[in-house]
Amino acid sequence: MDLVVATRSKGKLAEIRTILSVVPGLRVMDLEEAGVAYDPAEEALEPHDSFEENALSKARFFQGLSGLPTVADDSGLEVDALGGDPGVRSKRFAPDADVFGADVDEANNRHLLRSLASVPQHERRARFVCVAVLVEPGRDPAVFRGEAPGLILDHSRGRGGFGYDPLFLDPDLGKTFAEIPAEEKNGRSHRGRAFRSLAENLMRRT
Repeated sequence: MDLVVATRSKGKLAEIRTILSVVPGLRVMDLEEAGVAYDPAEEALEPHDSFEENALSKARFFQGLSGLPTVADDSGLEVDALGGDPGVRSKRFAPDADVFGADVDEANNRHLLRSLASVPQHERRARFVCVAVLVEPGRDPAVFRGEAPGLILDHSRGRGGFGYDPLFLDPDLGKTFAEIPAEEKNGRSHRGRAFRSLAENLMRRT
């Protein structure tokens, strides 16, 4: 089975490929391998207020272009002290409009720390959420959700991961997602949990 992963994020793609590598006979393709060139319309595929709706929007869009089974996810960070923000706006949380690439992560992290500056550590409860949606010809969309609870630190720790990982502390490990090996992170993360559910679904078909 060929499966297109609808993301332009190299970090996210690497994680998903690792998680899905347990599925026998599955060929995981990125958008370039599927022949889907970048289109500015992609930037408007996440207008909704839920992870489920945004993931479905992306999966349907890219499946229509590739003609192949396609999975897309929407993920983000929910912070209790911020009323659940940044949530579905996690990728565009910072007000800085003139940053791109890796600078976006740094801007988002700076903005998160500023937003929580007056909040004590024990009140910085948060969770990462990932919803993956698989769209295939002739089948109803399949939805897989994963969550990972944690706390937001007041400074970055670790050099691994991406996004908010350096600020997200796993209380059970006492380490941030940026301080643990990729394999261990995949075993505990929101994306790992969502895509393992997808992997189990695909393996039941073999």
